[in-house]
Amino acid sequence: IGRLDDIGEDGCKLVEDMVKVFRTYNLPTQIIAASIRSRAHVDRVMLAGADIATIPTKVLKELVHHELTDKGLAKFMEDYQNSLQK
Repeated sequence: IGRLDDIGEDGCKLVEDMVKVFRTYNLPTQIIAASIRSRAHVDRVMLAGADIATIPTKVLKELVHHELTDKGLAKFMEDYQNSLQK
């Protein structure tokens, strides 16, 4: 994905097109999305229907951390600690 983006192509669009072709003709194959560099890449290839994605650790960490999740978890822990004091 990223390498195609580097040369001005839309790498995620290629995955979208490949999924359409393989599904249309019922070809028994799996599509591996590689050279992923961002959360947006992961989102697009997953929505496109890629079967597998090679995701670097940095990007994987971005997928599991979200500002609202972090705030919600902090609030939950605060409420839990307060409930122990009652």
